[in-house]
Amino acid sequence: MKSKVYFSRTITPEKVLELYKMAGHPLTGNVAIKLHSGETGNQNFLKPAFWKPVIEHVGGIVAECNTAYEGTRNTTEKHLKTIDAHGWSRYFNVDLLDAEGPDLELEIPNGKVIKKNYVGKNLVKYNSMLVLSHFKGHPMGGYGGALKQLSIGVASSFGKAYIHGAGEPEKIWTADHDLFLESMADAAASVVDFFKGDIVYVNVMKNMSVDCDCCAVAEDPCIADIGILVSLDPVAIDQACVDLVYASDDPGRDHLLERIESRNGVHTIEAAEALGIGSREYELIEVE
Repeated sequence: MKSKVYFSRTITPEKVLELYKMAGHPLTGNVAIKLHSGETGNQNFLKPAFWKPVIEHVGGIVAECNTAYEGTRNTTEKHLKTIDAHGWSRYFNVDLLDAEGPDLELEIPNGKVIKKNYVGKNLVKYNSMLVLSHFKGHPMGGYGGALKQLSIGVASSFGKAYIHGAGEPEKIWTADHDLFLESMADAAASVVDFFKGDIVYVNVMKNMSVDCDCCAVAEDPCIADIGILVSLDPVAIDQACVDLVYASDDPGRDHLLERIESRNGVHTIEAAEALGIGSREYELIEVE
């Protein structure tokens, strides 16, 4: 059976909720809503009002983690101020998962590169997760989508350095590149296992810059908006997004593809499939 990926070219908050419901997997218990709070200065991240209908429907808690690089989100104090400045705490209850240590260690017995993942200890408070991803390029990963949110996104500040360094946090910016990509897949697998697959993924292909929402100075979007995708499979949804970029006839397509290809971005998808957390074979179900 191919994984189902629901897709609409209409990009509205209401359409996000509609596709979430079509996925047919209501999230129960305490639901963590993993999203990107946006680095100060970034103009492309998706704002609270866009996500409001689906978050209110699910009734979860917005979850974030501190970063491992200089900026306005690398300490709990600064990150909470940024979360407030960007409006998240005005709309929602927010939980900074690694606000206080010690980290929770998730074992990855089948990990290809890393055998453990360091995440915010507050993750234990949740039974399921809604992963809200803004699909776009990324300076290191090539692209950012569901797999990045599961891995780098859920990792604590130390955990982010551990993944980037392929198990050697002191090599955060110098580790072998493909080992970093494979470490992201390993870390993503540990979060899928933690929630026993009780996760729904939303990727929104809007405001697509070659740069991530973690960049304070980011390029403006280079390609026309494409749509919203929802799936229960993180591998399938990311593969579908990449395929939609390739299928685009927008003149900005090649600039985004250069970023994805030059960083071997698809390798994270390949590595995640090899770990068994999803399939690159999917059925794209287009909705008006």
